[in-house]
Order: sequence, then C-alpha cells, then structure tokens
Amino acid sequence: MSLALALARRHRVAGGALALLALAVTAVTVERGAAPASGGRSPVLDGSTIRWPQDGQSAVELLGSGSPEARGDQRPVAIASLTKVMTAHVILKEHPLRPDEPGPQIEVDRQAVHEVAVGGESTVPLQSGRTYSQRRLLELMLIPSGNNAARLLARWDSGSQEAFVKKMRRAADELGMDRSTYTGASGIEPTTTSTAVDQLKLARQTMKDPVFREIVASRSVTVPGIGPITNTNSLLEIPGVVGLKTGSSTPAGGNLLWACEVRTGDTTRLLLGAVLHQRANTTPSEGLHAALESSRRLITDLRDRLSSARTGR
Repeated sequence: MSLALALARRHRVAGGALALLALAVTAVTVERGAAPASGGRSPVLDGSTIRWPQDGQSAVELLGSGSPEARGDQRPVAIASLTKVMTAHVILKEHPLRPDEPGPQIEVDRQAVHEVAVGGESTVPLQSGRTYSQRRLLELMLIPSGNNAARLLARWDSGSQEAFVKKMRRAADELGMDRSTYTGASGIEPTTTSTAVDQLKLARQTMKDPVFREIVASRSVTVPGIGPITNTNSLLEIPGVVGLKTGSSTPAGGNLLWACEVRTGDTTRLLLGAVLHQRANTTPSEGLHAALESSRRLITDLRDRLSSARTGR
C-alpha cells in the first residue's frame, strides 16, 4: 500500500470516529453499545421502539432519507454467502442483461460438477457438459445459494476465480466499501469479510439492476434437469419484502441482506437492511435462523415507525 493511500485511509477512519462521537453525544435514543452511522441521519429509523439485534452488527437505510443507521461494532466480519451479491454485481456489470434476456449459454465444466456436495458446501446439482444461460446460473447462485454456480460464473467471466476476485475488489473500491475484503466468489472462505454499513453500499447499487432485483425477489424457480429450487430467504413471505440474500457458516454466523418496499406519503420507497454475525461459532442453521428472526423484527418495527410518522401518531 502506498504512503498516500495509507494516510488517506487513516484520515477517513479518524474523521469517521469523530463523527460517530458527535452523534453519540447528541443522540437521544441511541441504545447501549450502539454505533450509529455518520452523516445526515434519518430520525424515522432511530427510536427506542425499534428492536435492534443484540448480537453482531446491523444497519438500515431508507433510500433518500440520509445515511444508514447502524448498531453494533462495525468491524469487518466473515459474511459467508452474502459474497454472492458482489459476484452477481460484477457479472451483471461485465455482462448486462435485460429483464427478458437469458444471456449467453455457459457450459458446465468438470470442476463445477466435482464440487457438487463436496465438503458440506451449499451447491446445486450441475451436470458436466450441460449448458445453462447466464441468467439461470445467476438464479442458481442467488436463490438456493449454489457455491459451485458462483465459481463457475467467475471462471466463465475471468478464466479463474483468482482473476475474478481482483474484479470484485476493484468493484468494492469503486463503491467505497473500504472495510470489505473479498477472497472468493462464493463466500466459503472465512477471509471474505465486510461490515453491515459496507454491505448496504453494495445493496443500494445492486437493487438498481432489474435482473438482479427480479431474481432475489423470487421465492422459487423451476430449473429443467434440476427441478424446483426454493429461496433461502424465508422473509420473502412478508408482504413488501423484495430480497435480498442470506449467508451462513460456523465462523460467520447468520447474515442477511434484506430489501423491503415501504409507503412513505404517496411514494413507495426502498428500505434496506443488513444483519451480520448472528450466533457466530454455533451452527450455520442456528445462525441463519437468528439472522432471519432479527431481521423480521427490524422490518416489523421499522414499518410501524414509518407508518406512525406518515399518519402523525
């Protein structure tokens, strides 16, 4: 790292710390141990009636209403399959699709087949020599969280996962995700780390893409040769929830990026949330359950708060 870059990053960290200190002094309803985000805050998202997760870290943002509101220590932690959101972002940036377009056909290689059901990973049953469209592989990566589909897309795009990771890192830099480190396309590596606030920067960008948005809002799809696949994000059963992505592992705990459409006045706006490091070092299923339940409470409380603000109660 160059001296100039190191000094710049040190300056950003120092500036952010001062901003957080100022907010902590002036805020009235910040909970014990809270670490609110810097910048213009949305008072609608800050309140004692909101049940913020006690574990890990979280952040929420109502688009168009100021900076994210954050809780918990915003230090980089393993994010597991939330990594696939960045993988999808890079793929769609390099190979844009229209909503009605399947994209180029991609042949399944031997490596993707070999990885099926290996090492307890989350994979999809790809068959050697079979071809799937770009969109279909994005669905297989994002809906049931297929690690082998993620790595296949990375090799198709860049020749190797290592080369693709360089693109992921560049994309993170472009989005200002300076507390994120990507080391693989699937998220199986515990060295891929980020923060809740950084993940909202990515969610804000990816939800602008209509193809990505359609995929992460799908409760299930049927894939020829594989059958029906169900989204790991059970919060899609809640009216208004339109995404986004789950991620869980023993070191990462449970992680969830979510997106919910809410009414504010006469406008429908997007409410984004990130809940990370729930029940870490237990089991992936226990962590994911905690992340889903924590997020469900957040969504319920935030919608109630927004409704109260709208009606003036």
